[in-house]
Amino acid sequence: MSTAEQPTVHEEFDVVVVGGGPGGSTAATLVAKHGHRVLLLEKETFPRYQIGESLLPATVHGICRLLDVQDDMERAGFMVKRGGSFRWGTNPVPWNFLFALAPELSGPTSYAYQVERMKFDDILLRNAAKHGVDVRENCAVGEVLEDAERVRGVRWTGPDGRRHEAAARYVIDASGNRTRISRHAGGERVYSEFFKNLALFGYFEGGKRLPGADRGNILCAAFDEGWIWYIPLSDTLTSVGAVVSRTRASEIQGTPQEQEKALLGFIDRCDIVRDYLSEATRVTEGTYGELRVRKDYSYANTRFWRPGMALVGDAACFIDPVFSTGVHLATYAGLLSARSINSVLAGELTERRAFEEFEGRYRREYAVFYEFLSAFYDMQGNEENYFWKAKKVTAFDSSDLEAFVTLVGGVASRERALTGPAELAEQFASSSKSLADAVAATGSMQTESGERMDHLFGAKVVGDVMQEMNEIQRRGVLGTAIKESPLLEGGLVPGPDGLSWAEPATG
Repeated sequence: MSTAEQPTVHEEFDVVVVGGGPGGSTAATLVAKHGHRVLLLEKETFPRYQIGESLLPATVHGICRLLDVQDDMERAGFMVKRGGSFRWGTNPVPWNFLFALAPELSGPTSYAYQVERMKFDDILLRNAAKHGVDVRENCAVGEVLEDAERVRGVRWTGPDGRRHEAAARYVIDASGNRTRISRHAGGERVYSEFFKNLALFGYFEGGKRLPGADRGNILCAAFDEGWIWYIPLSDTLTSVGAVVSRTRASEIQGTPQEQEKALLGFIDRCDIVRDYLSEATRVTEGTYGELRVRKDYSYANTRFWRPGMALVGDAACFIDPVFSTGVHLATYAGLLSARSINSVLAGELTERRAFEEFEGRYRREYAVFYEFLSAFYDMQGNEENYFWKAKKVTAFDSSDLEAFVTLVGGVASRERALTGPAELAEQFASSSKSLADAVAATGSMQTESGERMDHLFGAKVVGDVMQEMNEIQRRGVLGTAIKESPLLEGGLVPGPDGLSWAEPATG
């Protein structure tokens, strides 16, 4: 009997996660830690290539601690990232920020990592298996089982060609921006009217490094048609990508020779990156030898969940990569979805109550970066060129910079579980006022031309969520119950272990 003729294999789980990237592995692990039966289906074989190499402290010291992978991360020997460097203005010298400038990130948590995603994602996936998740690779999900009331499972084809079907209380779609099943959540993908760009990127050996403690920083450098990222993945390997308007699509999406010419042309017009790559050679063989394109990568689905299903990571939304928020949003969503599922499966909350908290917090985190990035790009309203609207941002005073670092470090909301460590507990208790003061102080931010930059932090959503990530990082380190207030009006608070929701205490 051929595999096609064999009967379908039927199984049953509490949760099926589709996609083994950071969002999927995070959600699966944190649900399994509550004792639930979790199946994770990944269409590829790990390790596999993925873009998005620059992490935020909130991920490293918050989510990774909740996942119990901090030791694995240290052993991997990833490049330490203590901040970022921006050549985003008229001054030819990049301006730098250090994560240590933000109160929530000072001390032992004042760094993140530049990671090769092949290694980082594999660490998270193998960790999910260690925590009891049934991880299956080479399994392509082709169908979602649903009825008028809810999603009830999935069908997929295994590596041997046999058909499988799994019933589940919940399906998490963490299958990335090319998801084929997100439509079953009942919404649609809406692309940003502001961020309509293309990214063309590759890898180089032998590129220079920023001096001293900044050598591991991501460098974002503007030029006349866009901006370039320069991410040091090791002492010798560098990820380099140019973000430009979709009007350049014909050459960026052309032949490999046309892509090579386009990328080198963009680099040649960006003096600092051109200098840093003056003695480097582009990798042309193996996993990093291909030039790649990512398009239309700023979007959000109109719905992040329906009964029986939740969208996590790029399956739900993605935002311009200038502040390296992709993995941060994915792992944060993985945590939020796990809290909701754990609460419902334990019979502690209704599905609607739990998942409205999931979607509300997730959308708010997306919104704060979207609004900030819109302002960041739109600082020079009188400039005709889209990208050069931001070119004069060169001078932050100390209070402004503190608020900026808090945001781009991923600790901009009220999540205690994203910050730490234990010896900073008292400091975190007073961080709310410190951050409020920092945000209020941004009225003095000006460009070299004297233009005020209050609109960077002036949007209410920015001030409202400037503390959630520090709470998750703190919880990741302390592992103890922390009194928190609801982030959303009438909303919930994290439970004692941070992996479920609870009604806020009254009185």
